[in-house]
Amino acid sequence: MSNSLERRSFLSRMGLGLGALLVQPFSVFSKNSQATMQAQLILKMRPLGFQWETLDPFLFCVHHEDFFPKGNAQLGPDPKNFEGRHMGQDFIVKDGFRMYHGSTVPGFPGHPHRGFETITVVRTGLVDHADSMGAAGRYGNGDVQWMTAGKGVQHAEMFPLLNQDKDNPLELFQIWLNLPKKSKMVAPHFKMLWAESVPKFSVGNIGSQTHFEVLVGKFNQYQSINTPPNSWAADPNNQVAIYNIHLEAGADFELPAAGPGINRSIYYYEGNGLLIGGQQIAHYHAVDVDAAQNCRLKNGAEVSKVLVLQGRPINEPVVQHGPFVMNSKEEIYQAFQDYQSTQFGGWPWPRYDQVHDAKLGRFAKHADGRLEEPKG
Repeated sequence: MSNSLERRSFLSRMGLGLGALLVQPFSVFSKNSQATMQAQLILKMRPLGFQWETLDPFLFCVHHEDFFPKGNAQLGPDPKNFEGRHMGQDFIVKDGFRMYHGSTVPGFPGHPHRGFETITVVRTGLVDHADSMGAAGRYGNGDVQWMTAGKGVQHAEMFPLLNQDKDNPLELFQIWLNLPKKSKMVAPHFKMLWAESVPKFSVGNIGSQTHFEVLVGKFNQYQSINTPPNSWAADPNNQVAIYNIHLEAGADFELPAAGPGINRSIYYYEGNGLLIGGQQIAHYHAVDVDAAQNCRLKNGAEVSKVLVLQGRPINEPVVQHGPFVMNSKEEIYQAFQDYQSTQFGGWPWPRYDQVHDAKLGRFAKHADGRLEEPKG
């Protein structure tokens, strides 16, 4: 299939064809309707699916966990693994993994965004990034990539299977953080937060410790590196934070209050037996808590892991259609028109499922040509 035909087919599957505006409904929703009770720590509990519901200023979070097999020379699985899959739209786990929108290498070939930011936290495995600004990168194993889509950008997120002699497990979170109206049309921006620079600390007795990562924001004296300049997180008053917390068996940890007017959600994605505020939490559930109160996490007999998302709500209308997030339907229509006419700068790479040389390690090449590698 030619690049142009493959491109049109992929965009059609994502609902980005010219007819998409006519046949697909808009999602219009408000994130500021959550009622709170001052004396009640836990406000809401809900089970988690593939796409996690979040509170304003976040839009959603997705937890990817795939156990990819050995890779081949094309950095993908052996094609015999493609049998029985809905290739190009493979979101059902088979043999431990999904190909997503990839046809040779698993992942998400070039696609557009406007009006928000993506924060990609890779716990295990590697991701290859390429975008319409000419920026590129390979990151993972604890790295965080932060991309401001702003007025419009295309990017690809592919999962190269670099190991040809062993399996290639991948675990990541992709978090969509909204932009306020004043920042939705800023210039796109690409930033790396390398694992070596992520603040980490451990507390508690040996054998029942809590291990804490400050991926975004601040916790006590621990501060993550600077955010992109136009992010809602760039203003400390918004108290945007993302924490990953690993509790050993018997660990007991208290999250201090963040203050009034802040949304805080705790996502229990691994383990069994965790108590939050004295209440038993089922595995793979989310808990919205009153951020104006301290929040005690007391673990049971096995390791538990939670992701914490918090921040001050933007409290603006949210209109989302596929990869575009704006404040009105009219702005969504304009986003489609702009993308169709400009391609948000075009695609400077030979493939829409761009992967980098297998010999390369972790790196980031910025749009200005600056090359960045992790230190340490």
